[in-house]
Amino acid sequence: MNKNKAIGSEWDDNFDKTILTTEEIVESDLRAALINELIMARKELGISQKQLEVLSGVKQPVIARLELGQSSPQLSTLLKILAPLGKTLAIVPMPK
Repeated sequence: MNKNKAIGSEWDDNFDKTILTTEEIVESDLRAALINELIMARKELGISQKQLEVLSGVKQPVIARLELGQSSPQLSTLLKILAPLGKTLAIVPMPK
């Protein structure tokens, strides 16, 4: 455990496991992986969020909030962003 002087309490590395269900942890991990893949795809193409706005029709602030994990976009918005990146969504079995 580490002392967190900013809030004056101790932080346990397993804290998330005490307040989040297994399903919530899995959902959070999947969301983080999706956001990471989206960012990597955009950067691999060398385009900015503003350029992605032009290509996708999705406003740059919406893209920024998505990349920061601050919003949960609708499926249609996500598909609009992924298409110009040459990406799509797929439903695949999860590892056990």
